Amino acid sequence: YQRRVRVAKKEGLDFSEVESLRLDFKNILKIDNLWFFTNLVKLNLDNNIIEKIQNLDCLIHLEWLDLSFNNIEKIEGLDKLTKLKDLTLYNNQISCLENMDNLENLHVFSIGNNNLSQIDNVVYLRKFQELKCLNVAGNPFAEGDYKSYVVAHLPAITYLDFRLVSTQMREESITQYQDAIDVIEHNERDEHKTKEKERNRIAEDYQLREAFVDGLKGSSLFDDLFTEDADGPKLNQLPQMVEAYDLYQTKFCKICEELVSFGLKEYQGREKEKGLFLAAVNKAKEADKAQGVAAINEFLSYKKKVLTELGQISDPRVIDAKISELQEELNSVWDVLMGYELQLAEQLEEVNKDFERTMSDMSGTFTELVQNYFTQCRELELMHHDKLTETALLIMEKVVKNELEEELPEDLRLLFVDKDTITNAVNTSHDQHNQKIDNKEDDIITRVGNTKESYNARMTEGEVNRNRHRVAEINHFLENIREELEQYENLDR
Repeated sequence: YQRRVRVAKKEGLDFSEVESLRLDFKNILKIDNLWFFTNLVKLNLDNNIIEKIQNLDCLIHLEWLDLSFNNIEKIEGLDKLTKLKDLTLYNNQISCLENMDNLENLHVFSIGNNNLSQIDNVVYLRKFQELKCLNVAGNPFAEGDYKSYVVAHLPAITYLDFRLVSTQMREESITQYQDAIDVIEHNERDEHKTKEKERNRIAEDYQLREAFVDGLKGSSLFDDLFTEDADGPKLNQLPQMVEAYDLYQTKFCKICEELVSFGLKEYQGREKEKGLFLAAVNKAKEADKAQGVAAINEFLSYKKKVLTELGQISDPRVIDAKISELQEELNSVWDVLMGYELQLAEQLEEVNKDFERTMSDMSGTFTELVQNYFTQCRELELMHHDKLTETALLIMEKVVKNELEEELPEDLRLLFVDKDTITNAVNTSHDQHNQKIDNKEDDIITRVGNTKESYNARMTEGEVNRNRHRVAEINHFLENIREELEQYENLDR
């Protein structure tokens, strides 16, 4: 196989253009060296001695795969083949249906003559809504009335073991296994709800990150204030502090929720501006492309006309004059195309500058509001700290005078051994809370700035690359035409 690859490369065959490849009956032991065939749609690897499905990740356009009559023991290595419609694993040594979750477009699946012994394993195939044709005959479980079980549990199947599933058979099979199917469907609904909930959570987390307000929803930041605070939670459980603590939490979380709402609104505004910007850029590019194509087509028509006329002229002086005119026209086209490109570059530069100004203004507004919200958080923290300090010192005074009526828990009593101990505990808690608030504010502001700069840098780099590519494209077109005219002129002489 590798020798044939080398021969094909020598002959100039472009593997990236190959859509169908037959490698059956080649005594292939290992699947390998297929990364060249990036556009392969159909692949035959049947009747070999392959032991493992591997090295197929590059074949992302594959729709038809035949691995029948091999020595494969496990289904694996198919995760990237999301376009696969027809999969044949007939006559192998596979004992379990697994690792096919990404094959959402699977339409035909042949797994007959393998080692599948558990009939309930076919329930795994329920997830493939497009699966219409299934072959399982020849497996250990395929004895007796196995077809009723398969048809009942796979309602989308139209053909089973190469035979059409009749309406009567389907209805009788479903009736026979109705109780079991009800349980499966109930579990599937629960699983679907769980997955949907997880998808929504992931989508929400992504949006919160893009809006720079992740870690602020609900009581997230408030809870984080106390994650490394050993004494604060104990002090807030003092009877005199319970109400104040609850009020502090309520107000703090309300500020965070307002910041989240504001952040999401600003994010939507930024996305809208990005959409308008990209639409303006694409519109300008399309207009430039239309102008360029019209100029080139006009020149090519003129060139064709001139070359046709030259075929009827024998006077060398007239021929030279015509070719000179054509070359002059080519230079004119080059000037026109470069003019269009210069015009587009200037237009896009202005659009980019306007967009950068807009994004800078939006980022500045967002940053100011973020700082304002976090200032409110620090003020709340200070108010709560003052209340806690006042309460703690009053209790300390009562402890010293032995006038404290309620009994303190052991861990709290240890904080009230003297004034310095309780003051240090309260101040340490306050400092830790402020540090958490400051860190979160700094994180948001830093990310806003970095994201803006990164986006602007990508835009600038993209425009520079586009301009270079376009200029090179125009020059390449010019050189090709010039070479063609030179060859024609030399041929004539």
